[in-house]
Amino acid sequence: MCSCAKMAWEMVGVYRLLSSIPLFVIIVNLQYEVSEGGANPQEIDQHLKLGTQLLSAGQLADALSHFHAAIEGDPDNYLTYFRRATVYLAMGKSRQALPDLSKVIHLKPDFTQARVQRANVYLKQGKLNDAEEDYMEVLRVNPSNEDAKTQLEFIEPIRETISQTDEMMTQGRWNEAIELLTAAIEKCVWDPSLREKRAQCYMEIGEHFKAINDIKPTTKMRPDNTEAYFRVSKMYYDVGELEDSLTEVRECLKLDPDHKSCFPHYKHAKKLNKLYESAQNFINEGRYQDAIVKLEAALRLEPEIWAYVLRSKSKICKSYRELKDVPHAIKNCGEVLEMDEHNIEALVDRAETYIMAEEFERAVEDYQKAHDIDNNLRHVAEGLERAKRLLKQSQKRDYYKILGVKRNARKREIEKAYRKLAAEWHPDNFRTEEEKKIAEKKFIEIAAAREVLADPEKRQKFDNGEDPLDPEQQRHGHNPWGHQGFHFNPFGPGGGNGFNFKFHFN
Repeated sequence: MCSCAKMAWEMVGVYRLLSSIPLFVIIVNLQYEVSEGGANPQEIDQHLKLGTQLLSAGQLADALSHFHAAIEGDPDNYLTYFRRATVYLAMGKSRQALPDLSKVIHLKPDFTQARVQRANVYLKQGKLNDAEEDYMEVLRVNPSNEDAKTQLEFIEPIRETISQTDEMMTQGRWNEAIELLTAAIEKCVWDPSLREKRAQCYMEIGEHFKAINDIKPTTKMRPDNTEAYFRVSKMYYDVGELEDSLTEVRECLKLDPDHKSCFPHYKHAKKLNKLYESAQNFINEGRYQDAIVKLEAALRLEPEIWAYVLRSKSKICKSYRELKDVPHAIKNCGEVLEMDEHNIEALVDRAETYIMAEEFERAVEDYQKAHDIDNNLRHVAEGLERAKRLLKQSQKRDYYKILGVKRNARKREIEKAYRKLAAEWHPDNFRTEEEKKIAEKKFIEIAAAREVLADPEKRQKFDNGEDPLDPEQQRHGHNPWGHQGFHFNPFGPGGGNGFNFKFHFN
């Protein structure tokens, strides 16, 4: 095969491969040339050889460095520029590829493959007039070029689509505009203006994350695109993604440390993030009151955006629950649920607070709502069953009410209440047989309440809705006072009066 035919065949192969970039690593095997009269021809030849081998192996960055060196040594070899453009496009760097393709066309105007490839780049960038001009020039030289014919046919429909899109957007027909813009973007994948328009449409219909996904690529499509970084950062901030917002605004500040929009936004977001981090650290340490102080400061700093108001109030709700501050917990959890009625954790926190307040019916209602929202959450299912047991228990015997103490009473309070009631209802304090029978029954209830609440294990069972002295609820049955009877000192070990009673009953 003659060298000219061989060279033409290789150029066709490169052109066909270029049509798929930048989605795939481009493998090319070009026959290299060195311009006559170029400096250090052996060294240039070596750079070209290594660059081509690295390009074939997919090592694009290393290949690029060798093509740089080859062009410095021989700035008039059009094939070297074409190879470097190939690498740039494979790396997704269309803006860097364009000057090299233009240089190829300048050095060798009849190299139609380079002109078609430049037209393809223009089309992907949305530069329809430039693309059209290149395709038409190719067809003027070679009317049978199928690639140029095919691509040229897309340009006018794209123009019409964009025009229709602008009209739809002015009429508020956002979904229809999105459909047309998506079709245009499939051809003009590197056109930032189309993505910006579609992002606006997504924002109008509340699809914020889809809008973000459209704006983010534009940060690379335009040089030093600080406005895009700021816009993405603000969009992330508005949907409550504070960390992502900070990441994007830092990229803006790398390009312009004093950016009039990015810098104040960064200071505000950073301060808010620091408050949340401090609050979470306090929560992890069990310092709930300190956490509330930070969260209330966050509310003052950002009182408008729904995501942050909800986040702050949710954590305040949980902190008050942990502090066993029933009124404040119910108030703040209620405010969360007014904002988001399907907030499962707020429903759980309020349900647990209702349990503390012994409002078991309300606790069951909240747990049931949470379970209806998501019936796969184990802690919700377990909480619902416990609330139901406590409700059932409250309709029977309530040891806390018998002793007149709160559910969070300490053992010392329980013992004190027991001693007082045991002395008050001691059967010897009553004269008639009927009064003694009533006192005896009451006295047994008081003793049973003390037995359960003074024992941590039994108390935990009772708090979970199980009566440890109820034979029906015990696996093997249980007589709370032993098999024959129950012996106890009503004043406990070392009690003041030192008298014992023994009651027998079935």
